[in-house]
Amino acid sequence: MGLGRIIGNILGRSVDPQKRREKKSFQESLEKNIWGLIVMVAIVVSIGGIVEIVPLFYLDNTIEKLTKEEDSIRPYSALELEGRDVYIREGCYLCHSQMIRPFRDEMERYGHYSLAAESKFDHPFQWGSKRTGPDLARVGGKYSNEWQVQHLRAPRSLVPESVMPDYAFLEGYKLDGALTEKKMRALAMVGVPYSEADFAGAAAGVQDKTEMDALVAYLQVLGTMVKFEPGKDYRE
Repeated sequence: MGLGRIIGNILGRSVDPQKRREKKSFQESLEKNIWGLIVMVAIVVSIGGIVEIVPLFYLDNTIEKLTKEEDSIRPYSALELEGRDVYIREGCYLCHSQMIRPFRDEMERYGHYSLAAESKFDHPFQWGSKRTGPDLARVGGKYSNEWQVQHLRAPRSLVPESVMPDYAFLEGYKLDGALTEKKMRALAMVGVPYSEADFAGAAAGVQDKTEMDALVAYLQVLGTMVKFEPGKDYRE
């Protein structure tokens, strides 16, 4: 007979040591149950996310809409689209971002912060995550076409401290109009509003043009589709 039972008999009641365990708190039980802990963490994180994120979709002051007549986010032209593909192929997005954050220092340097609407026809988007070179979200119109060509040919001839590679070879490659049309049709399948007229004019839009011409056309359109404040040019 165990000591607990003997003591219980002495006191006039039976005591089972196996049943006299201390009650565990909910937290202690949870910390010893890995799956229960995972489920509870997921529930708490989900509730926090819902409380913080969902209201943003219903508060008007968190959504900046394009209401001006001159604000016209349009699909890229045939030449601009080819330039965008050159931009992606050459890995320009690895050193240049296209996303100005809503911080004073960024707006003073690069211009008005980026709007979601400006990327709605980008597949994939070119926001980037690193700035070895400057942000290009509003570079359109900041420099002349001639400046852009020379900068692409020999970056250090204009910016001595630049680490950008030379892209003079782009002038030696002509664009294929038939391929451009196929690209536009593919983008139309994912929602970019290209019309039959756009498809029909694709070849003419890139006729006798080089990859250099296309890349310059793409750079020159960045940030030019939205006007933010009367009398203020963010691309100076």
